[in-house]
Amino acid sequence: MHRFCSALVLALALGASLAAADWFQFRGPGGQGHTDAKLATEWDQKKNVTWRKELPGVGWSSPVIASRKIYLTTAVSLDGGGYSLRVLCLDAVTGETLWNKEIFKQPAGAPKIHGKNSHASPTVVAEDGFVYAHFGHMGTACLNSADGALEWGTQEVSYKPVHGNGGSPVIVGDLLVFSTDGTDVQQVVALEKKSGKIAWKTARNAGTGANPFSFSTPLVIEVKGNAQLISAGSGVVQALEPKTGKEIWRAKYGSGYSVVPRPVFANGLVYVCTGYNSPTLMAIKPDGKGDVTASHVAFTVKKNVPHNPSPVVVGDSLYMVSDAGIASCLDAKTGAERWNERLGKGFSSSLMHAGGLIYALDEAGTTTVFKPGDSYEVVATNKLNEKALASFGVDGNALFLRTEKALYRIEKK
Repeated sequence: MHRFCSALVLALALGASLAAADWFQFRGPGGQGHTDAKLATEWDQKKNVTWRKELPGVGWSSPVIASRKIYLTTAVSLDGGGYSLRVLCLDAVTGETLWNKEIFKQPAGAPKIHGKNSHASPTVVAEDGFVYAHFGHMGTACLNSADGALEWGTQEVSYKPVHGNGGSPVIVGDLLVFSTDGTDVQQVVALEKKSGKIAWKTARNAGTGANPFSFSTPLVIEVKGNAQLISAGSGVVQALEPKTGKEIWRAKYGSGYSVVPRPVFANGLVYVCTGYNSPTLMAIKPDGKGDVTASHVAFTVKKNVPHNPSPVVVGDSLYMVSDAGIASCLDAKTGAERWNERLGKGFSSSLMHAGGLIYALDEAGTTTVFKPGDSYEVVATNKLNEKALASFGVDGNALFLRTEKALYRIEKK
């Protein structure tokens, strides 16, 4: 088991991006937005659209695809107030709804959410015939992927959210891990994936004061043969031992809060965006112990750093797009800027590197496809004219794109 887990973590750490691999979690097989799939580069509301499926309710979780099934979450308004928090399963080939299951009921008077959030924003994880759905402070559940039957559900991990929920869970061996960063509790939590029982909790202890809330998704990496769970919160990013939750190292970034982008690992560095109000990109060497703020930060970048979209690294280049729509290419080893260009206005979706191209989806539903390289070269610009905040999903050579009201299957005809 140890050798198997080590091999799996190593594949994730190296950015494994096999086209045949299931898109089983947020940002794909390696959790960093890579796939070898040759996707369509041009589309509109009809061109290269195999189907468009209207979805019930509202949700900004990204599509997960496993064994030709798509999994999404959504929140459906209830008469008298409140929401039905649900998991949907669609046939990836036809778009047919296979099952639609209520997991929790969120009562009327729930905490207010941000205008760019929903009550169903965390992305599910699918593995070995099970689907793990996380609704933040409302609870976490495991479902049988065949029919949506509930294996277990727990609401034991509670906290007071700000702006709603956002961070997605990750599977590490026998554990399901996620962050819970609210006003009262800031911690990383691991559940036993077979039972839903709490395996461990690790506090942030960041001392961020008035704004301790965040929404980032953890990333599993391997450093010198050992697994590390990288989790970014307000004021601090931590590396934890996945089995025990014991802290290996931490790097601090002062008052940075509401951290959303998922960390990225490449070229021997962990790249973290530090959140509001003025985001900084930090590149951290992950081979330290304890507080490594003064000793292991390789470089920092403050220009055009995103609040929400996760970056992507291709070779020795790091690509990011700011929420305001400025794309940048940096030297991933030094932080030196190679170019920057305006792609659009508002961005929340994470970047994806697919088949040698980079895909960037803006909040108006426009996807810009460009070539990675030392200069900016656009391949295509594709408009759907529908609000879009979720990140991409991939199955084979098909691209899945979620908008406010629908899910698209896009593929070259």
